Amino acid sequence: MQAGPGGPLPLRVALPLAVAAGLAMLVAFPPYGWWPAAPVGVALLGAAVHRRRVRAGVGLGFVAGVALFGPLLSWTNLHTGQLPWLLLSLLQAGYVGLLGGAAAYASPLVDRWRWSWPALTGVLWVGQEALRSRAPFGGFPWGRLAFSQDESPALRLAAVGGAPLVTFAVALAGGLLVAALWRPWRGGSGQSRWGGAARSRWAAGALAVGAVGVLAVGLLVPVGVAGGGGAVTVAVVQGNVPRLGLDFNAQRQAVLNNHVQATLDLAAQVAAGQRPQPDLVVWPENASDVDPLRSPAAGQRISAAADAVRAPILVGAVLVGPGEGQSRNAGILWRPGSGPDLEQMYTKRHPVPFAEYVPLRDVARMVSKEVDRVRSDMVPGDRAGVVDVGPVVLGDVICFEVAYDGLVRDTVTGGAQLLVVQTNNATFDVAEARQQLAMVRLRAVEHGRASLMASTVGVSGFVTPDGRVSDATGFNTRAVVLRQLPLGDGRTLATRVGVWPEAALTAVAVAALAGAVWRRRRSAVAR
Repeated sequence: MQAGPGGPLPLRVALPLAVAAGLAMLVAFPPYGWWPAAPVGVALLGAAVHRRRVRAGVGLGFVAGVALFGPLLSWTNLHTGQLPWLLLSLLQAGYVGLLGGAAAYASPLVDRWRWSWPALTGVLWVGQEALRSRAPFGGFPWGRLAFSQDESPALRLAAVGGAPLVTFAVALAGGLLVAALWRPWRGGSGQSRWGGAARSRWAAGALAVGAVGVLAVGLLVPVGVAGGGGAVTVAVVQGNVPRLGLDFNAQRQAVLNNHVQATLDLAAQVAAGQRPQPDLVVWPENASDVDPLRSPAAGQRISAAADAVRAPILVGAVLVGPGEGQSRNAGILWRPGSGPDLEQMYTKRHPVPFAEYVPLRDVARMVSKEVDRVRSDMVPGDRAGVVDVGPVVLGDVICFEVAYDGLVRDTVTGGAQLLVVQTNNATFDVAEARQQLAMVRLRAVEHGRASLMASTVGVSGFVTPDGRVSDATGFNTRAVVLRQLPLGDGRTLATRVGVWPEAALTAVAVAALAGAVWRRRRSAVAR
């Protein structure tokens, strides 16, 4: 990558590089799964914005963000129209634009200390994702670099520092690549700052090898179940829906019947000796959109299933109330013989804005009347999803909550021995489901817990504590999968340190930008 002396790449080169950067990062994610493309995309964006004005860096970063998030989030427009997809994609692209502007502003640091480029790239990416995961309305962490590495050796780094450390490693590798390829770097005398062409080539080669090494170092990290506390046999019931789309709510009785019947069929197979007796059955989110605590018929159907299979069922249900025009998205433990155990019920703590509740409804209605599809606002729960079944303590999170570091960690620090993700993918597609499963894989490694994802329509499956997937189901089909899972009762380093790696790396990013302010002022005084 060559630029004019002291200047950025020509715009006719930088703009296609920004587009290519977004597309390279896109194909790193499921369903494509070309994970090595992620650091390449980071490197391309770094080259495109280097030495540019801040506004140009923001613009090029935004272009890369659109190329990434537009296709990545295309599943959001399948049944709701294009406006929500466009608004969400543009919002997420805006954060990549901020990243591009920050990288452009920090260019004087890189020009002065070339070896700082990889680390600077890494901390800026972590800082951008930390902000995007929190604002606005609680943030939207989908599309973090870490979630593209489910097949990469770097996934194992999650056991040390969680998703932020994996993102840092990917971005660091990208920074090493751009530092290696950005040449020649000439001083005022026309001589290479590295002391000659041979030394410059050696340095570039070392940086490129280092990019590979950063990701490969994950192979040295021991992963697996943290501690050890026996095993349980778990069945996941994927009952399917009559039709994909938003009108699955209109099919709610049929969806409940599907999950009841699949469980009754499992019970018959267990009685016949064809399958082992499960200790627990997990139904997905929205398995019962008929409130089983208010509908005697729905409650009786679930009780019949639990009694037949002789195991408690974790039921994903939508509950009416507590107030007028309110509802709750919950996982209820339904025990055979006694019914719902309301002491062991988890209410989703992070409802999705504009999908499960509508903030600023009057303002949102002026943008799109589609917000009125959300007739009742879901009320968030106030405690972590720790569910004590008896043979096992579950860490339950619902749907998109798996993307949020703290929501998952809270269940493990609360005593969870097994991680459960209840989700409903009936309004999306298989690409979204596979992206979600990649997050489950990271969480399993991060906390050293066997994990599972239970979906209404797929993909459901089990994940070992070292991140391997087993018994993954097909999409838009009925399936029941059953497996014995090891229980963990210890804590990984990532579980123990929690948010601190992200906080530390973000603080370094802020300090680097402060250093860029100092460097720019010093240069201005010198001029």
